[in-house]
Amino acid sequence: MSKPLGYYTSYTPGDDSLLEKVQEEYGSAFQKMSKREKLSILMILAGNIGAHLDEGVRGEIYAVARQMTDQLSLSDQAGIMEAIVSQVIRGQNAEPVHHS
Repeated sequence: MSKPLGYYTSYTPGDDSLLEKVQEEYGSAFQKMSKREKLSILMILAGNIGAHLDEGVRGEIYAVARQMTDQLSLSDQAGIMEAIVSQVIRGQNAEPVHHS
């Protein structure tokens, strides 16, 4: 994250919010967090957002995700994460493909 937290969120300096406290503690670009800590936050936030959606998850998606963790390099896994986060933020949702 090269841009400060306020670029991505509703944080405004001096607003005494949780975002301000997080920025003060961990840096405006989370530079005071390890990669593992950042990934933990990402996992928790993704789970929370997913829990608020009405859609279900097709069983095959779990199998695909398992194949990705087993067969893709860590770099490719990170690239998949970046692509998905970008699509979720920009609201790009495709209709599920149903295979016969």
